[in-house]
Amino acid sequence: MTQPCDQALPNNQVSVIGSQFIVPHPFEVIFVRNPSGDHLITDVNHNTMFKVERRSTSYHEQRLLLDANDIPIVLIHKKKLSAHREWKAYKGFSTADSAIIFRTKTPKIIQSKTNIHVYLANKNRGKDSCDFKITGSWSNKTCTIFTGDSSTIIAQTHKMEAAENVNKDNFMVKIYPYVDYAFVVTLTLILEAMKGFEEEENDNIHQVVFGADGCGILALVCVAIFT
Repeated sequence: MTQPCDQALPNNQVSVIGSQFIVPHPFEVIFVRNPSGDHLITDVNHNTMFKVERRSTSYHEQRLLLDANDIPIVLIHKKKLSAHREWKAYKGFSTADSAIIFRTKTPKIIQSKTNIHVYLANKNRGKDSCDFKITGSWSNKTCTIFTGDSSTIIAQTHKMEAAENVNKDNFMVKIYPYVDYAFVVTLTLILEAMKGFEEEENDNIHQVVFGADGCGILALVCVAIFT
């Protein structure tokens, strides 16, 4: 049976980005999709907590998480050719190895449901042991973040009530007490970025295989077989 961190003690706190992002009570944040496609993270009273900037290139996918005063907190970064969809999170906006905070990857190249393992930087662990894991269904916005391979929950995502949500892309994240909420927001940002990047990859593959008019390589293969 899973155990949320509602009764967590301060000495059991989860601090990854920084202890300044830890509060002793549960609360929820809202991921708001801007017209530009970027996200704004607010509290339930719609006060801005974080901003997100997309900084992608031809070779990399990047998102920069800033606080409400536009100070960089975390840069998430992914090489576009990565079989296990590996993302790295860096302190500030550096991409130096010394600035890596954690990395995420999928344990399987092909998987039907969301399953992501999180590994903190510079920490000794067993070969297959992760520090956090994320499971669930991102398409339904029902994902849960656990500590390591335990059943202890530190955060959960969920859809907003229809009456509250003017944008179907907006969703909420519940964060448990003594959990670094900037860390949870960063993990959620990676989930969202992974989904968008996978959709983009699928569109590109479709264009290569079928072409803009639905033919492309598939038509060439048919010609090769029947001639």
